[in-house]
Amino acid sequence: MSCCAPGAEAALSIAGIDDRSNPADEIRLASRDLGSGTRQIDLSVPGVHCAACIASVERTLSTLPGVEFARVNLSMKRATVTWRAAENGAPDLIGALRAVGYDAHVFSIESDRRDPEYSRLIRALAVAGFSAMNIMLLSVSVWSGADAGTRQAFHLISAVLALPAMIYSGQIFYASAWSALRHRRTNMDVPISVGVTLAFALSLYDTVHNAPQAYFDAATSLLFFLLIGRTLDHVMREKARSAVAGLARLAPAGANVIEADGQRRYVPVVKIEPGASLLVAAGDRIPLDGVVTEGVSELDCSLVSGEATPKYAGPGTTLQAGLMNLTGPLTVRTIARADNSFIAEMVRMMEAAEGGRVRYRRLADRASALYSPVVHAIALLSFLGWISATGDWHASITIAIAVLIITCPCALGLAVPIVQVVAARRLFEKGIMVKDGSALERLAEVDTVLFDKTGTLTLGKPRLVNVRDIEPSALGTAAAIAARSRHPMSVAIADAGQMCGQAFPEFDRISEHPGCGLEARAGKDIYRLGRPDWALGRKSANSDKRAFSVSLLVKDSAPLASFVFEDGNRPDARETVSRLQRHGLAVEILSGDRRIVVEELASSLRIDSFMPELLPSGKVARIAELSKAGSTVLMVGDGLNDAPALAAAHVSMAPATAADVGRNAADFVFLHGSLSAVTDALEISRNAGILIRQNFALAIGYNVIAVPIAVLGHVTPLVAAVAMSLSSIVVVANALRLGPSGKLHSRQAASTHGDLQTMAAAS
Repeated sequence: MSCCAPGAEAALSIAGIDDRSNPADEIRLASRDLGSGTRQIDLSVPGVHCAACIASVERTLSTLPGVEFARVNLSMKRATVTWRAAENGAPDLIGALRAVGYDAHVFSIESDRRDPEYSRLIRALAVAGFSAMNIMLLSVSVWSGADAGTRQAFHLISAVLALPAMIYSGQIFYASAWSALRHRRTNMDVPISVGVTLAFALSLYDTVHNAPQAYFDAATSLLFFLLIGRTLDHVMREKARSAVAGLARLAPAGANVIEADGQRRYVPVVKIEPGASLLVAAGDRIPLDGVVTEGVSELDCSLVSGEATPKYAGPGTTLQAGLMNLTGPLTVRTIARADNSFIAEMVRMMEAAEGGRVRYRRLADRASALYSPVVHAIALLSFLGWISATGDWHASITIAIAVLIITCPCALGLAVPIVQVVAARRLFEKGIMVKDGSALERLAEVDTVLFDKTGTLTLGKPRLVNVRDIEPSALGTAAAIAARSRHPMSVAIADAGQMCGQAFPEFDRISEHPGCGLEARAGKDIYRLGRPDWALGRKSANSDKRAFSVSLLVKDSAPLASFVFEDGNRPDARETVSRLQRHGLAVEILSGDRRIVVEELASSLRIDSFMPELLPSGKVARIAELSKAGSTVLMVGDGLNDAPALAAAHVSMAPATAADVGRNAADFVFLHGSLSAVTDALEISRNAGILIRQNFALAIGYNVIAVPIAVLGHVTPLVAAVAMSLSSIVVVANALRLGPSGKLHSRQAASTHGDLQTMAAAS
């Protein structure tokens, strides 16, 4: 019986793997051959959700015979394993993980299917929130001085309200904790489960004996806030997965294969072997890496090189999967399988880069790593001290729980999120969207900014720059011809012709010659609009030596007009680069475009360092090189070819005009055309970092004062609630010092409409 999940079974069936095969066979058949007897496989491990889980999975897999490397990607909940076949065949990776409490199956990227864990978390969060809210209302009456009978009645009602939260919402943590303990390991959910259960049990005991205090509100509130964090973390990781899935979906699911007898048959790409002949129609993407055997066309190469100018393709041209065929049908002979194609390699690069980024430890994670052990040690010592001094176990446990409650990290928990909420609002006011709160922390650390060229420093589309030098009649004629084509340069000519108000002449026939241009007939006259060599019928100057593109309009071999195209710079590009350099940041250009084009742009923006003609892997390699040298990199890009680099950088940014994959891979997206968004986001993130550190200091100062009072046994639930509320208000007020301009104010009124909205959003 297969161990794969239902989603994986379909993927295995497509790949030709029998879903009834044993796990070792599935591992062998689903693995990629890396050469020299080494193979690699990707496993989905849904139960991974923290650093302890990562360590456990990697340790378990690494100890298996034949396994050379194992790395877990927390965002994808995926384990990548490199192994070498032993005498007994493939290692039983799935069985080994099951033995330590982790279900696993062969990984496959699902299409737009939401993880059911998200719905489960939302339901658990709703139950916990309902219970905590109503118990808090009852607790207010108890704290206000209710008599013994009323107090016990309210405590009993609170116990009934707390039960659904403890049983249903708490199972998120209980199941994980039990699985860890059952396999003789621990994780973050073990202390959470113990603390919540202990608080509920003691509260139930006190309720039966009509004690003056109970902690049902603390137990349910703790579950509620922990589930908020777990849900938000899950949403963030869903966004990370969508970037990789979106890139994978660029490759068509199937292609038209030309059989030996000339018949065409639609075949899934996973079943197409090297050497097959494919027919790729105009407007379709290239399904697999291959070589053109018949036909001519022009290709949108932004996926590979980022170059805005379409590339000519004819017999002998090598193509990568994912390129867009623009103008003519092509017959392509495949040279690689689907799992070794250019698209597959880009997916693997993005996943590897994302796997490295998720290991970044946030400020809150680093603080809690120190905070939690200290608080629990104080609570334990308080219990031991009081039971040694008084012998009263109930009073000792009550004081220990009171210590946990008064040191409940509400202020510490708000220290980072409230600043991030305010900073995200300020960024939104400036037309910048932030996807992940930790991106603000990472952006404040950068010392190097890498820019893509096409679509980032430039606008990313050809622009006709010599309209004033063209005769109106010639422009009208060219616009009439160009209106029949979707080629980017034809669109620019047609738009210019409409703006000049010239009447379009009528033609008997207009035909498009893929890779060359357009030909029109009007009576006996023949017009050509396109590449100079083709339009003139003879060889002209080498256009590769120019930083711009040229098209000619020719009538019966006589030139009528020349059309010059350039890719205009974004507004404020020069000023943005200058501001970054004044702040001491190193600035570079990484581009797949031609050297002469990149060199001219770098010169105009006064950028000394640039690297042209880079493939996506080259950009990732440059980021890795800078990171190894100790630099912290911000990558700003927009193209499909930039997606792996955006994921590999310490932090990344993309314009709203970027491809879907690029926007998903980036941490920040700016909605307007100006590059000033880069410097605005950098300034706001640095100021947010100052406020976060101040909030940590305030939260720690509160605990320094409150903990001794709790340890001495002088804290009631009402005092604890007031103290926690005051500490949270101070932290929120400090966060609101980040003004609308992104600068810090010494005094910031918290009563404005916008700030009230911010506080409500944080709640």
